[in-house]
Amino acid sequence: MRLNVRAAALAAAVLWGAALFITGMANLIRPGYGSLFLQMMASIYPGYKASPSIGSVLVGTLYALLDGAVCGLVFAWLYNRIIAVKPNIIAQKGRKIA
Repeated sequence: MRLNVRAAALAAAVLWGAALFITGMANLIRPGYGSLFLQMMASIYPGYKASPSIGSVLVGTLYALLDGAVCGLVFAWLYNRIIAVKPNIIAQKGRKIA
């Protein structure tokens, strides 16, 4: 069964974006919550600061949406490529060598 590349990209984008958004909002409500995770994301995403502000949460969420979409797209594409090769390998193992 092949994966729909667009659907996988959208699902990964929503999940990763929501993870960063929820962690960032929780950090606004309760300072210190998820601060190590947010600092790690700040070290990966250029221009994102792990400061407790709405602007920072929105910038981080946009980065996470883009990052999640790219990762989901690459994962689905790679998965589809691998399963396309698998039937050929099985067919070759079933042949008798003369």
